[in-house]
Amino acid sequence: MMSMIRVFVYGTLKRGEPNYHYMVDAANGVARFVGKARTVDRWPLVVASKYNIPFLLDLRGQGEHVEGEIYDVDQKMADFLDDFESHPTLYQNTKIAIEQLTNEEDHDLGDGKVTHQCSAYLLKNFKPHMAELPCLSSYSSQGVLEVNAYMESDDLTDAKDLDPG
Repeated sequence: MMSMIRVFVYGTLKRGEPNYHYMVDAANGVARFVGKARTVDRWPLVVASKYNIPFLLDLRGQGEHVEGEIYDVDQKMADFLDDFESHPTLYQNTKIAIEQLTNEEDHDLGDGKVTHQCSAYLLKNFKPHMAELPCLSSYSSQGVLEVNAYMESDDLTDAKDLDPG
């Protein structure tokens, strides 16, 4: 059996979001949905840049418990995700504690919730004003109160591209 890597996605790679198609494209590797989840710790999930991109800022203990999804991915998909997320130049692939809320069929785990250490993509080098942006508990590319909708970007590889101004 091939070794799988557990990954937490919180933004445009979730089901129903604009980049989810990358998760199910076999050319990128294997990604198996494990369940819906949320971070054990609070993290600031903000939307920034002219493209309205979701960023999980590396400020553990601030912000909200962030909702997302857990996937088991093979090494090929893990390498694809590192490239897609511009790791390590933009995001940092970091292990964080994630509480699984549902199973792969979206049934609530109730009292049987399980905590996993999952890879997640955190923004470590960000402009100070990003920490002042509204923090979300859940991201939607359609936009939410105080946050504009996502816009696709062809090349976002450097923190200097993140200036929302």
